[in-house]
Amino acid sequence: MGENTDSMINTLFNSLMYIMPVLAIIVFIALFFVKAGYGIFHTKSWGLSLPNKVGWVIMECPAFILMAAMWLTGQYSMMSAPAVFFILFEIHYFQRAFVFPLLMKGKSKMPVSIMLMGVVFNLINGFLIGYSLFHIENSDKYTAEWLYSPCFIIGTLVFIAGMVINLHSDNVIRHLRPKGDTRHYFPQKGMYRYVTSANYLGELMEWTGFAILTCDAAAWVFVVWTFANLAPRAYAIRKRYVEEFGTEVVGKRKCLIPYIY
Repeated sequence: MGENTDSMINTLFNSLMYIMPVLAIIVFIALFFVKAGYGIFHTKSWGLSLPNKVGWVIMECPAFILMAAMWLTGQYSMMSAPAVFFILFEIHYFQRAFVFPLLMKGKSKMPVSIMLMGVVFNLINGFLIGYSLFHIENSDKYTAEWLYSPCFIIGTLVFIAGMVINLHSDNVIRHLRPKGDTRHYFPQKGMYRYVTSANYLGELMEWTGFAILTCDAAAWVFVVWTFANLAPRAYAIRKRYVEEFGTEVVGKRKCLIPYIY
């Protein structure tokens, strides 16, 4: 029974590793035509909605919880390198699931449909990365020496830089409006001087850094998904800013990656 279960889980993992990149391409194309209805693009046409704070907690906490379970049940979890991978992953999702929502201002809504799609995505991502790092034989690869490798050092620096950019950019957005004001303002501090979605740039950098520091295929699949999800939305946000504030205000800023996209 145990062997059959392991075989089924392994088959599921391998299947998802092929399916998810293909789905990412489909989602990437679709999101240029359909704007995910949360935040600035929220409309009643998406149906039942929840307060943004509640939606974010429900949507993001499954990744935090599942990764903890994957790590605790993994046979290589207590090795130093996998333990560091786990801590870095959980730091991001603790902030995203339990800190970020509490700092939100305003009364924005999140459609339940968007929230549920996010839950499914986070569960799949948590399973793929958790299984790959903590359940597949990696004891020869992820020795203590891995923590001194160029990949780990460079990836960690990129991850930390991305987190700093993400946190600072979120803070800029939160403080755009005076209390009680409902008007839209154009963010121009920090990395917003170079891109119109600096918060997304930070998140993309985080997961790119994580993929580099682990050199893990599942982590790279998540990078593909992160770009597929954020790039079309960043493009739509820049377009919205141009319509609302004009080309002179937006200037030559790119939408997601400085000087490139």
